Parts: sequence; structure tokens; C-alpha cells
Amino acid sequence: MAGHSKWANIRFRKGAQDAKRGKLFTKLIREISVAVKKGGGGDPANNPGLRSAIDKALSNNMKRDTIDNTIKKASGAQDGVNYDEIIYEGYGPGGVAILVDCLTDNRNRTVAEVRHAFAKAGGNLGTEGSVAYMFNKVGIISFSSEADEDMLMEAALDAGAEDVVNNDDQTVDILTAAEDFLSIKQNLIEQGLEPEHAEVTMKSTTNSELDAKDAEKMVRLVEALEDLDDVQNVYSNAEISEEIMSEIS
Repeated sequence: MAGHSKWANIRFRKGAQDAKRGKLFTKLIREISVAVKKGGGGDPANNPGLRSAIDKALSNNMKRDTIDNTIKKASGAQDGVNYDEIIYEGYGPGGVAILVDCLTDNRNRTVAEVRHAFAKAGGNLGTEGSVAYMFNKVGIISFSSEADEDMLMEAALDAGAEDVVNNDDQTVDILTAAEDFLSIKQNLIEQGLEPEHAEVTMKSTTNSELDAKDAEKMVRLVEALEDLDDVQNVYSNAEISEEIMSEIS
């Protein structure tokens, strides 16, 4: 399978944006805490969601002590803040489909903030199910253009990956079922294949290409949504050419 461009080109901006704003660790801590409570405990060996959250935190240079303290606090008997998981659906510039993944202790506050961000960018919130059907939950393990493509393909398929995508920029994306992501990633690392980027995400089944004007509005919308404390992730089916992304950056 060949990729015309990285389907996650907006998503790859997220880490730098959050780090710059000093919000990344706060969101990661919240994600770990929810994983402990939702998954039934603080033992990552028996809690796949927690393993994934820890892996994400470590890849973003969070210290092990901070992770361990977060798990202990979330596992404690004392009552803490309870977060609800909510996914809002909507439409952005050019009619692109957008999913907004939130963890919140105040639904009214969160929906008001999300709706305001959409409206400001010329988009609007949709009803439940309006765009969710256009996305699938998958694991993506990305390698730079320097990786050995043949070796990657053989190792990925042997490990149980669903697909190997060769992008126009010579990078390679390995796609996995969400539940197989951690085991396949670990399998590749043990073979000396260290990914450049890896995460479980929502991949759109069809993409919507944006012109320069709508692309700039879309990037501003994504930045506004990700700047909200209750927003963990933003997914879309927007496709923006590398040329336009370079101009925007």
C-alpha cells in the first residue's frame, strides 16, 4: 500500500504544541490516572490501557518517578477527581470530519469550550455518530526514510501487522489492530527496529484534501482545541499537502 502523504500530518504537530504550552504532562498524568481506574488497577501487566499510557508518557520524556507517583495516587483509596470520557464529533473548514477526544470533570464546561472553538474556525459540532463511522481505531508505528524497508515489511507482517504503508517521502508506517499495537511494537524494537513515532489513534477511512485557505483555518482549529485542558486528542480526515503545511509552519 502506498501513501500519498502522512495521514497524520496534523497529529504529528501535537507533541511540540503541547510541550511548548506546558500542558503535555498534565494531559498525560490525567490519561494515566483514568487508565488505572478504568482498567482495574495500577499493574500495567494486567492493564493494557495503562501500559499504553505509560509507554506514551515515557516516549514524551516523563520521568519514571512521576509516572509511578501518578499510578499510586490513582490507585489509592482516597477519593479523587472522576473524569468522564467523551468524544465530540463535528465538521471543520472545508467540511472535514473531526473527532475530539476529551477527559472532563465538567461536561457543560467542556462542550461549551469545544463548541466555541469550532464556531470560531467556521466549523460546527455534529450529532453523535455524525462522523465517527468514518474513523477506525488503529495502531501506527512510523519509521524514518533511513529504515530498511524490506526488513521492516518482513518483520511487521511476521509480527502480525495489518498493513505496511510506504509514503511518498520514503517514510514507512506500520498499521496494527489497536489491541495488537503494544506487542507488535515491542517485537519490532527487540529486533532492533526503533520507531520514530508510535501511537494508537483514529484513522479516517477517506480523506478530504484542503486548499491553503482552509488548511490554515484547520490548523488553527486543531491548535485551539488541543489548547483546551479537557481535550486529550484531536483527529480529522483532513489531508494537507507538504507544500501547504510548510507554508503554514
